[in-house]
Amino acid sequence: MNVTLLAILSLAALGIVLAIILYVTAQKFKVYEDPRIDEVEAALPGANCGGCGFAGCRSFAGACVSGPNPEGLFCPVGGNSTMAAVAKIMGREAVEAAPTLAVLRCNGTCDLRPKTNTYDGASTCAIAAMTSGGDTGCSFGCLGLADCCNVCQFDALHMDPVTGLPVVDEDKCTSCGACVRACPKGLFEIRKKGPKSRRIFVACRNMDKGAVAKKSCAVACIGCGKCEKVCEFDAITIANNLAYIDADACKLCRKCVEVCPTNAIHELNFPPRKPKVTAQVAETIN
Repeated sequence: MNVTLLAILSLAALGIVLAIILYVTAQKFKVYEDPRIDEVEAALPGANCGGCGFAGCRSFAGACVSGPNPEGLFCPVGGNSTMAAVAKIMGREAVEAAPTLAVLRCNGTCDLRPKTNTYDGASTCAIAAMTSGGDTGCSFGCLGLADCCNVCQFDALHMDPVTGLPVVDEDKCTSCGACVRACPKGLFEIRKKGPKSRRIFVACRNMDKGAVAKKSCAVACIGCGKCEKVCEFDAITIANNLAYIDADACKLCRKCVEVCPTNAIHELNFPPRKPKVTAQVAETIN
């Protein structure tokens, strides 16, 4: 037999044997992927922001399909409408979640937090937090170098040149949590948007004792406990010299705002308060 022909036949036989081995191996180790994953992924916004707690929309779609219980699975960017579409694909009943957004728990503006030094290092909050405490006496406050703004994919954050603090655009914020993860001081929190977008929260993270905190920032929480005492709904707790308001328990009565001696508690989007009528004015009216 011709040597060349023998070589060709041998290679052909070897190729067939290898092809059979590859086919058998592929069938043995084949991973089945539910076709609904593609449908769910198509229904998602495709932001891949990680706000859902997964690496990306594909991973989140896989969790929606494989998990027996959808509780805890929520796409903050798409919101309730997206989750309703996902539930329809899965043949489940959609459970609506209260809308949320990011809030900044710091109100140490330039005029309220005196500068004690000048930071001239790299212009990122992450590096500034590692190398120094910033350029004010408050080591818990905003560093003002816009790491949060830089990571926001939705243009929902911008720096206010007057206050030196980031401002959240409520109409654009998707609660993806990128700012929460980016802030080295942990100043951002995802909270319930509240009825008519009304919220009450402590805009401070300073855990120093009262006198020290007040010296470093005029509107720092001093942990006096007045807000906790006046709250009738057990929505406020004091820990580490700092007050915290539970958004689930808070009934938005605003009594805590009135008694806070440093104005550390913020009320957003409420109607203006009616002026208090003193006894002398009441007597004059009558």
